[in-house]
Amino acid sequence: MPPVWICVYEEKLYFMQEKNMKEKMIKFLLENAGSSIKYRIKKEILNDISAEEENELQEKIMSEPLSQLIVRCQKENGWLGNGFHGGNSNAGPYENQEVGTKYFGEKGVRKDNPVLKKAMDAFVTTELTDLCYRTKGKLFDEFKYAANGQNIIRCACIARAGYDDIIDIKPQIQLSLDSFKRVLEVDSILDVSRSRQGKPIRSNPSGIYYTFHDYEKWPCRYHFDILAHTTSWKTEENIKMLAESFKKLMRTDRPELIGKGANSWVGYPLGTVGCFSEGFSLRYTKDGSNSLQLETIEWLCRCGLTPYIEKVREEVEVIKNSINADGICEANVDEGQLRGIGTYSGLQLEIDWNELIRRLCDITFRALLILYYANIG
Repeated sequence: MPPVWICVYEEKLYFMQEKNMKEKMIKFLLENAGSSIKYRIKKEILNDISAEEENELQEKIMSEPLSQLIVRCQKENGWLGNGFHGGNSNAGPYENQEVGTKYFGEKGVRKDNPVLKKAMDAFVTTELTDLCYRTKGKLFDEFKYAANGQNIIRCACIARAGYDDIIDIKPQIQLSLDSFKRVLEVDSILDVSRSRQGKPIRSNPSGIYYTFHDYEKWPCRYHFDILAHTTSWKTEENIKMLAESFKKLMRTDRPELIGKGANSWVGYPLGTVGCFSEGFSLRYTKDGSNSLQLETIEWLCRCGLTPYIEKVREEVEVIKNSINADGICEANVDEGQLRGIGTYSGLQLEIDWNELIRRLCDITFRALLILYYANIG
């Protein structure tokens, strides 16, 4: 057999092996997973679902205990519960606008669902200074305060629910891009912030902390969330820029900058909504054990960064090699990042993890999404 034919044959064989692996994963999930995972596989990955089956699965998703909890907490104006950015003394962990809308988005609840639609309408009709945002009537302008502001959280919820084609969040999508671009324009976070002297504490014996300059830009978890769940921004130029930004944030050769973040200064230090720092990792390390952060890897793949970041490709390969003969992902993963659904973590779609197979379904589904968005097989 001529060498060229051998290469073509090997490439075809490799592709078929990957395709078969994904088919085994899908088979395992469709036989064992709950309604949300089944629905998202058929709708998002296979793009093959009848109207009758779609309606049936949607009804099952909405009949689940947490879905019903969220339905019952919806107010007349559409707002979910008595909170915004997570739970509080008057709102449970799911009985608040941010987590409720993100939960429905992750579960695959359709955009025309009346509960989700009313919640999105509430985002349109409710002023950002309304007390339901729990900022005591203050507006923290996302364009003035880097990596902060209730509206950037609001827009991430809109993106996660797939409503960015209905509610205009284009300025915040651009802000998200500009915030990552800023990483490439300066040497470090120290160039966009100032040092302040505070009270020494055990975790910060010097008492020195940093606050962003007004009208500066710097990326945070919510900018990342917006870009991972929208597509209108995707050009080759933007994707390559974002990849270079993440590669710089992944640097570990400047130990003095690893983990160094900044707050906002609003007359007092105000914590950001997850601003990034150097040392950004795709793994969680505890007690000498390394665990993959599937949410982080999934979002990077969703952004189209796999071809441009070697570390992402390496972790995708680890995930691919962890799929056993039954189509189950056996990778060592950070389960804390997946469990539940909250403001800063959680992608759990199964009703609970009381049985091992339910946990494996959630992990395997995230692995499948990563391979899908990384264009594997």
